[in-house]
Amino acid sequence: MGKSEKKEKEFDTVKYFRNIKEKIAKDTEGMTYAEFKEYLNKRKLKFVK
Repeated sequence: MGKSEKKEKEFDTVKYFRNIKEKIAKDTEGMTYAEFKEYLNKRKLKFVK
């Protein structure tokens, strides 16, 4: 299989994280530093022990 036959990726990591970054930028636009910290704290990943 040559480069010209390369199949399209099923999951594009760069595109996925760019979309997340743009959503966060829209959600936090105009927030103060304190508001932004609260936004991040509410959305932290919770790790299962």
